[in-house]
Amino acid sequence: MQYSDQDQARRLIAFIQKSPTSFHAVDAMEKDLAGFTHLNEQDKWRLAPGGKYYVTRNKSSIIAFTLPQGPVKAFQLIASHSDSPTFKIKENAEVSVRGKYIQLDTERYGGMIMSTWLDRPLSIAGRALVKTEKGVSTVLVNLDRDMAVIPNVAIHMNRQINEGYKFNAAVDTFPLWGTMDAKDTFKAEIAKAAGVELENLLGADLYLYNRTPGSVWGVKEEFVSAPRLDDLECAFASLEAFKAAAPGSHANVFCVFDNEEVGSTTKQGAASTFLSDVLRRVISALGQEEEDYYTALANSFMLSADNAHAVHPNHPEFSDGQNATYMNEGIVVKFNANQKYTTDGVSEAVFHSICKKAEVPVQHYANRSDMPGGGTLGNISGTHVSINTLDIGLAQLAMHSAYETAGVKDIGFMIRGMQAFYETEILAREDGVYDCE
Repeated sequence: MQYSDQDQARRLIAFIQKSPTSFHAVDAMEKDLAGFTHLNEQDKWRLAPGGKYYVTRNKSSIIAFTLPQGPVKAFQLIASHSDSPTFKIKENAEVSVRGKYIQLDTERYGGMIMSTWLDRPLSIAGRALVKTEKGVSTVLVNLDRDMAVIPNVAIHMNRQINEGYKFNAAVDTFPLWGTMDAKDTFKAEIAKAAGVELENLLGADLYLYNRTPGSVWGVKEEFVSAPRLDDLECAFASLEAFKAAAPGSHANVFCVFDNEEVGSTTKQGAASTFLSDVLRRVISALGQEEEDYYTALANSFMLSADNAHAVHPNHPEFSDGQNATYMNEGIVVKFNANQKYTTDGVSEAVFHSICKKAEVPVQHYANRSDMPGGGTLGNISGTHVSINTLDIGLAQLAMHSAYETAGVKDIGFMIRGMQAFYETEILAREDGVYDCE
């Protein structure tokens, strides 16, 4: 189905609305993989040529794949991440203030712009671990209403607020939960959301999330703003492309990893063995040999998809003069000499060839040489699965804000470019020589 740019942006907003945490994002993606067979890591896999499968780890990372009719000779992968900067609720959450207020004790998750979380409606979501007859089970929870606010200090009490203020995460960013009447209600609310009695709530991973709805805006409705655009925009686009792609002679792989914002070094992160485990098991379950795994990797190609910085209208000086990107002007290919981004001449050339055929615009990003930028998951996953990789994203403003902004046209560009990538047969003839038809 063809969507207008604005309708596609509203579909993205609806996906983000269903995804207040990485657990909910993966749940939403699972539900969107109609016709795919769910695999458990704990079971022996039985795969068939031409089959469609997916597997999750920790309920916060997901890998789906479609198999060719013959043996797997290559994988073509797109990877993004499910998490975003936020505040995690500590185990003993309630804090009493002078016998009048109840706050929630939090700690930072990732590198957010802290000030953007203040004075806006917040709620709590995540997962609860509940007691069952045989042990423990996971239940997704979302309080799904305005439950808390982190209030600013009035300017009369903090005259320097507009001159630069250093926020203290142990003081300034605790959300107000209620008056003293709310004492001892936090865990009870979580148990209620999980559908269990309080004594059956055994554990939880809970986070604040911004309740402000996403919006399509601008004179020509050319912009979209929403929480968690980094990186749910790329996750959404890659899933749309993955579902739409026609099968080929290679295996298409869709990956969304958790914990990118905190370094990826978890069992479900890009630094884990999750991807290599899945790819090895695919080769084994199809009756292919170990050598086939290595030859397939040598023919494989991955897009690491994580958003990029657009030129800021108030501060264009923060961008490199020659390698700057703008919203609504196409897919961003990201470069870094120190390999924070994995793009090199080979991956750039192959992707440019694909996008040119698909008539998808491409632009290029590099940090100012005196301003180090962030990293992403491409170079991290490459430590376990060594394949040609390109770092791409979409240009956005206010990355790591509680409310971010991007261009509506770019969503369609990304979906088309990713679909063209999945549908292109990339073959390494020898080291440095590639077919991409």
